[in-house]
Amino acid sequence: MDQYDARMRHPFPMDLVLDGKRPPGRSAREHVSGQLGAAILSGQASAHEPLPSSRVLASALGVSRGTVVSAYEELAGEGYVDVIPGSGTYVTTDLPSPPPSSRARSLTEPVGIETGGTETVETEPADASEPERTTRTLNLSPGSPAAGLHRDREWNSAWRKAARQDMPDLPPPAAGDEGFRAAIADHLRAARGVQCTADDLVVTAGASDGIGLLVHALRSQGADDIRIATENPGHRASRAVISRLGATPIPIPVRDGGMDIDRLEGTSGPFAAALVTPSHQYPLGGRLPVASRLALLDWATTAGALIIEDDYDSEFRHGAPSLPAIASLDGEGRVVLLGTFSKTLSPWLRCGYLLIPDRGFRAQVLEARTTLGQPVSGMVQTALTDFLRAGGLRRHLVRVGREYAHRRRLVIDAMSDLPPQFRLDALEGGLHATLSWDGGESDETAVEALARSGIEVAPLSSYHHDPAAPVRDGIVFGYGASTALELRSALRTIRDTLASIRG
Repeated sequence: MDQYDARMRHPFPMDLVLDGKRPPGRSAREHVSGQLGAAILSGQASAHEPLPSSRVLASALGVSRGTVVSAYEELAGEGYVDVIPGSGTYVTTDLPSPPPSSRARSLTEPVGIETGGTETVETEPADASEPERTTRTLNLSPGSPAAGLHRDREWNSAWRKAARQDMPDLPPPAAGDEGFRAAIADHLRAARGVQCTADDLVVTAGASDGIGLLVHALRSQGADDIRIATENPGHRASRAVISRLGATPIPIPVRDGGMDIDRLEGTSGPFAAALVTPSHQYPLGGRLPVASRLALLDWATTAGALIIEDDYDSEFRHGAPSLPAIASLDGEGRVVLLGTFSKTLSPWLRCGYLLIPDRGFRAQVLEARTTLGQPVSGMVQTALTDFLRAGGLRRHLVRVGREYAHRRRLVIDAMSDLPPQFRLDALEGGLHATLSWDGGESDETAVEALARSGIEVAPLSSYHHDPAAPVRDGIVFGYGASTALELRSALRTIRDTLASIRG
C-alpha cells in the first residue's frame, strides 16, 4: 500500500501498533527503526518473540524491503533484536528492563537511532530515588569491539570458502601466508599511507605476541639490559610482556597527546626501543603531533633505537582527521608498526601483524618466530585474505564505525552534566573513554562501587607504572562491545556513582 493511517493495526505475527505518519526530515529507514524500537521498549514485543519478515513488514508499511532490512540491521547493532540467518528476526533475549519513563513513551517518539551525520539521542533523566536494578554484570572493560562479526555475510562467506579448501600438509609459513601478507600490505597502503610489501610483514597472534617477538629479536642482538621506553600511563599488558621476557619498561610521562619527547631525550641510559600509541594514546586519548613524531624519529636515529608504533585502533576516528603513521614518515627503517584485527574484527581471531622494513631485524624476528612456531591458524589467514581482498573489512569498518559514533555520542550526552572537576577524555577515536577527577574518593573506590552495581570498569591508576601515585584518579571504560540499550543504563549508573564521590 502507498499510504496507511496512523496507529493502524496490521496482521503481523504479533499485534504491533506502529505510527504510519513519518515526521519531516526523517528517512523511511529511520522512521521504521524508531517505531520498532519504541514498540519493543513499550512492551509490545517480549524477549525472543519473532518480528515480521522483511517482506511482510515492507508490504504492510508501504516501504521497500531494503528499507526494512536496513532497519533490522540497525536494530541488531543497537541490541534490540537478533537476526538469525535462515530463521528470522527476534527480540533479543538480553533486552534490559527499561526505566518506567521509556514504557510510558509515545510510540511516535524516536528512540536513539543514528541518522548519518546527526543523531536523535534519548536523554532520560536518572531517577535517583529509584535506582535501576541490574540483573547481570556488564563488562565495560576497555578495548572490546562490537561482537557482531558472526552476522557479517561477507565474513561468513569468506569463512565457509576457507573451510572448503583442502588443508595443506605443512603448517603455515613462519612469516604467515604470503597471500595474506600481501592483502595486509594493500590494506596498510590504502588505510595508513604506509608503503610496504608482503615481504615487510610478519603475521602474529595479536599485540602481545608481536611485542614478545620484538623483545626476543632485540635480545638476540646481544644486549644484557634491554630498556624499552613506555608511556606513563600506558598499556598494562604490553608492560607485562616486556617485563616477563626479562626486558625493562622505563616510564616516560605523557604530554600533549603522547609520549613526552623532551623527557625521553632527558632520560639517561641506553634504550633499545620506545613503545608508543601515537594515533590514540592509551588510555588518556589524544594524538602525538606531527612535529613530535618527527622529533621521535630523530631521537631513534641518535639513540640507535627502535620505535614500536602500536596502531591499535587508528581505523576509528570520530570527527578528527587521521595523522600519518610514524611508519609512513620513516626513511631509515627505525619504525616497526604493530597492528591487530582484535579491535577491527574480533579478539577471538587472535591475529595481527608486524610491519618491519629493516631486512636484518626482520630476519631476527623471523628466527624467533620459526623457533616458537606460527600460532595463527592457516584457515583464519585464508578467510581473512578473502575478506580483505573482497573489500569486506572496509565495509565492515564503515558499518561498525557508525555504531561506535552513536555510542560515543551517548557517552558525551550522559556525562554532560557532571561537576566541573570531572574530565572526559579519549573520545576523539577508538572504543573507550576515560573519566578522571580531582579530589574525592580514589578510583579504586569508584570501581568497587560500580562493581556492586553490576558495572565492570578499570581504574585509571592501574595504567600507571606506580599505581599508588597517579596524576589523577579516574576510570577507563569501553563502549564498543555493549549495545546502546546496555550502555544507556550503564552510563546512568556511572554518572550517579561518580557524582556521589565528588570532593
